[in-house]
Amino acid sequence: MFSGCLSFCRTMTGKQGRQWRSMCKGLILGTLLTSCMILVYCVSNPQVHFSVPEVPVPYSCAHRPSQFHPKLIKNSSEKYTAHPCVPKVDIMFLKTHKTASSTFLNILFRFGEKHRLKFAFPDSRNDFFYPSFFQRSQVKDYKPGMCFNIICNHMRFNAPEVAKLLPVDTSYITILRDPAELFESSFHYFGRLAPFTWKIPGDDKLTEFLLHPHEYFDPGGFNSYYLKNLLFFDFGLDNSLEVDDPQVEEGIRFISDRFQLVMLVEYFEESLILLKDALCWEMDDLLFFKLNARKGSTVSKLTPELRARALEWNAIDWKLYQHFNQTFWKKVDAYGRQRMAADVAELKKRNKEMASICIEGGHPVEAASIQETDMQPWQPIGEKSIMGYNLKKNLDKAHWKLCRKMLMPEIQYLTELGVNLWITKLWGHVRDIINW
Repeated sequence: MFSGCLSFCRTMTGKQGRQWRSMCKGLILGTLLTSCMILVYCVSNPQVHFSVPEVPVPYSCAHRPSQFHPKLIKNSSEKYTAHPCVPKVDIMFLKTHKTASSTFLNILFRFGEKHRLKFAFPDSRNDFFYPSFFQRSQVKDYKPGMCFNIICNHMRFNAPEVAKLLPVDTSYITILRDPAELFESSFHYFGRLAPFTWKIPGDDKLTEFLLHPHEYFDPGGFNSYYLKNLLFFDFGLDNSLEVDDPQVEEGIRFISDRFQLVMLVEYFEESLILLKDALCWEMDDLLFFKLNARKGSTVSKLTPELRARALEWNAIDWKLYQHFNQTFWKKVDAYGRQRMAADVAELKKRNKEMASICIEGGHPVEAASIQETDMQPWQPIGEKSIMGYNLKKNLDKAHWKLCRKMLMPEIQYLTELGVNLWITKLWGHVRDIINW
């Protein structure tokens, strides 16, 4: 049936052909989405979680970096002196959605490989059965008492379960983004996966939704959590609360107590410098290229009115962001503004040098222009808006491996690290059919 419909649609031309093509794609989309979502949900979300015995978590895994790095510490006379420190390797990174977290994941993957660390990866897919709460049983090949250094894939945070998986001195890190910009990005990326958006009329669905959100939003609808207070939801908290509910303040205090560093997308380089200082890393560990970025023509420029409406709609996330924006700049002040500016300039310079070494043309390109399959990033349903890179040809051996790792999209890197992503790849094939 599908092959006949596809063949017919491709032979039609003109306005009538476009109408038939749209109808065929709608039929295929609806049928495949329904069938595959049911199949994947049944396979990947077991309804019975086995009881995991309580076993003391080891203090740390056997392997730890032996080299010492100098760390500058301000003394009582306001001068910095160097003190030796060992890089921290036990890390919990809560990968929030649409927050440049894929870029940071690439940094973590390279750091983990450099120090031969043990990752706690999901099994069969690239997230821990999101949006269900994280369980230790979701970790690939998990057995009670096993030791892991890093966990960093998408999950809905569940603090007690995470704490039983990682060493007691683990550093908890996450990242936030301005909620208005995050909402715009999430609406573009996930909108087609939330059925309530299908009834929004017109070409500019984002504007129409923000003008009349309560007319369209279905709080109990499939994937609706992507489009309201998504950050709060990712932390395992109730994203449907009113902003003045006492539980919101309690949730923010919980996050503040649990996470040692909350980075901000808008100040990504500054965030990495604070990370370097907190974890005793080297500047080389922070080098990055921006991954999973959208081409500019697909980004909706929010007017002041729409931005205000987006913040009102995501009021909990806005309150969360404002709190950690304040704590972020207190950390910057403690680090030293001039010192921070100098380190950020150094990081940007090093990244620019690496771009000239690694990237063909020195800049990202659209999906159709990416020559190598392994460098093609994951695309949202119905779009090819995510940009990627072409690796320079004839790179010397000293740079080829590092450049390739820095440019590699998340799915391909996970596969290279030995993660079996058969469910993710199955969904990828469905997506490719929908995107033809």
